[in-house]
Amino acid sequence: MDSWVRVLFLIACILPALVECKVRHYKFHVVLKNTTRLCSSKPIVTVNGKFPGPTLYAREDDTVLVKVINHVQHNVTIHWHGVRQLRTGWSDGPAYITQCPIQSGQTYLYNFTLTGQRGTLLWHAHINWLRSTVHGAIVILPKHGVPYPFPKPDHELVVILGEWWKSDTEAVINEAIKSGLAPNVSDAHTINGLPGTVSLANCSTQDVYKLNVKRGKTYLLRIINAALNEELFFKIAGHKFTVVEVDASYVKPLKTDTIVIAPGQTTNALLTADQKPGNYLIVASTFMDSPVVAIDNLTATATLHYNDNLASTPTILTTPSSKKCYPTGNGSRVVAAINNVTFVMPTTALLQAHYFNISGVFTTDFPANPASVFNYTGTPPIANSSTTNGTRLYRLSFNSTVQIVLQDTGIIAPESHPVHLHGFNFFSVGTGIGNYDPKKDPNNFNLVDPVERNTIGVPTGGWTAIRFRADNPGVWFLHCHFEVHTTWGLKMAFLVDNGKGPKESLIPPPKDLPKC
Repeated sequence: MDSWVRVLFLIACILPALVECKVRHYKFHVVLKNTTRLCSSKPIVTVNGKFPGPTLYAREDDTVLVKVINHVQHNVTIHWHGVRQLRTGWSDGPAYITQCPIQSGQTYLYNFTLTGQRGTLLWHAHINWLRSTVHGAIVILPKHGVPYPFPKPDHELVVILGEWWKSDTEAVINEAIKSGLAPNVSDAHTINGLPGTVSLANCSTQDVYKLNVKRGKTYLLRIINAALNEELFFKIAGHKFTVVEVDASYVKPLKTDTIVIAPGQTTNALLTADQKPGNYLIVASTFMDSPVVAIDNLTATATLHYNDNLASTPTILTTPSSKKCYPTGNGSRVVAAINNVTFVMPTTALLQAHYFNISGVFTTDFPANPASVFNYTGTPPIANSSTTNGTRLYRLSFNSTVQIVLQDTGIIAPESHPVHLHGFNFFSVGTGIGNYDPKKDPNNFNLVDPVERNTIGVPTGGWTAIRFRADNPGVWFLHCHFEVHTTWGLKMAFLVDNGKGPKESLIPPPKDLPKC
């Protein structure tokens, strides 16, 4: 019988001869690039001088080798968000979790295989706030001869949504840490690196991304939310989408005119150019339903342009979806926790400490349940607002089956949380508003065809239940993908023991693994 773990959280290929498998080689040069947006220029950290960065293309079961060369003064790591990294945790990328950072002037070769995966994922820096500009798409095509489980599109396009700060983002978060308050929100959103038509004080720009289409053709949009801190609506005037995949997992086709996508999530959607020739507005706008959280309300715009359209044709508009809120504060220092534990980042990478049995780096006593039961989504008693600090991991036996209930709380205020689990896909079996009821709510779980994801939105004032099998040995990060929340401590890690034999065990570390 499978062993079960139930946890409540507060917030060169070896294949048969007939199967084709390639080794894909990439070089990522991390360099500074002077970039202008919103009538203001600044040097930004990029990969190969591109913002967004280059798209990594491969096929299911390919092995990918990415040599990262760090030419900047910042320490750097790259995370391959959503890649399972089966037994290759050394290539997962989160700084001080699975590796020490790549220091200035150093290199590191990431080596992983896309076992059983196909679809759209993303890569991004995983240290401090560098992922604001260090990010790009991962496109994993099906094996040769394997069709999509939906009508084949005529063309495929990558659409990356992001945020832009006029200031240096590292300075923004460092100042916030120093003050103990929330960081300044971004100055704009972006679509493929461009904010669109912007009219602000002393600035009027036309940095507009244009999506060219031909009438009657169908396009597969690979949509990625690479924003740091905001869930986004995505909409195209006069057109509908058919969602066919999320987080590189196929789903039942869903028709909609608006896509909601959280940071770290990906959505593949079919778009048919079936309208009259013209220009149609594309918008990306903020979703937020918490009353006390500051957000960037500036909508990013782009244009869907029919190739047989006259240049002088006016753009057909759409109303951005929005849920807006306004900030308040009481001067207290802000922290975040899971089960009252504010995670403290180590100075030695956890995976190295585990593999080499280095003591004093972490403990394995992370609590499986909250310290006390209270009305989580109501006004909490003062006693439940305090947290403890620690580098505490939760230990899992290999191949155990795990259920996690992610519960939002009303401490400070209810707020949504896009939670990302490294090293695994999971099934979203249930969700609800209010407090999770362990006696009643499991009766309504979807155990027939739940959505498979790697990043899930916990609703504001509600809960989400996920299940996964711990079949990947190593140390795996779980954290909110709002970067500000991760900075404050809303994170933890699982330690999954080796199973039986080498095929169920973590591989040895590579010789070029960075040192702390």
